[in-house]
Amino acid sequence: MNGEAKTQPQVLRVGNPIVVRKCCALREFQACVELQREVWGEADLEIEPVTMFVVASITGGQVLGAFDGDNMVGYTLAVVGLRQGVVYLHSHQTAVSSAYRNRGVGRMLKLFQRDEALGRGIRLVEWTFDPLELKNAHFNLNRLGAICRRYISNLYGVTTSPLHRGIATDRLVAEWWLDSPRVIAAIQDLAPSVTNAPAAIEVPAELDQWQQNDALRVQAVQTRVREEFTKWFAREYAAIGVRAGEKGQAYLLAPWSDF
Repeated sequence: MNGEAKTQPQVLRVGNPIVVRKCCALREFQACVELQREVWGEADLEIEPVTMFVVASITGGQVLGAFDGDNMVGYTLAVVGLRQGVVYLHSHQTAVSSAYRNRGVGRMLKLFQRDEALGRGIRLVEWTFDPLELKNAHFNLNRLGAICRRYISNLYGVTTSPLHRGIATDRLVAEWWLDSPRVIAAIQDLAPSVTNAPAAIEVPAELDQWQQNDALRVQAVQTRVREEFTKWFAREYAAIGVRAGEKGQAYLLAPWSDF
């Protein structure tokens, strides 16, 4: 640990009148489910039920909510993980209502998640995200200071969510080492802009357009990106940032030993 006090946060104010806090009442877990339906639009059998939120909240996981008055506008659901004898949190879902996006709500949910985890002596939070969603990649790697060293092909199968576009749900695993110098610098906006690295994986600028009307091209990009990540991760490289360029954006990679 880096000496940060192990205190449990109670409320984090994002900006009047929005606050972030733990969810503990059944009605709040039900609100999480309704917001989940709004964001992912999945069939009922793929929706995480209220009972999942209840179980997470009483077994050492996290159910965190962002509220505008009594109205839930975002939430984070995390469950306890164990790998090689080390306890960590797997952050399964973070959702923000469409009317409240680009207002810092998602970042404040993650910062509250970090404080709450550190308050219990937990140093690592992991989650997965779509490698083709570069806005999420920028947020995770550049803004939060996470790194990625694992790629999982078709993790959830082909789902009914319109967000998944009917293609394989390939995912990068984000590792958020909560008290690392990299993360502390990122969340304090002290991290230098990532502009260069020994290796890069390019994603074309046209991808956003193809995601709307050309599934075959999206699948071709996904296949190439999967092969490149698999190659570099096998060489013990980590994805450490995202850089914008003339032809699109690129993941930047460096040896694990550097981070």
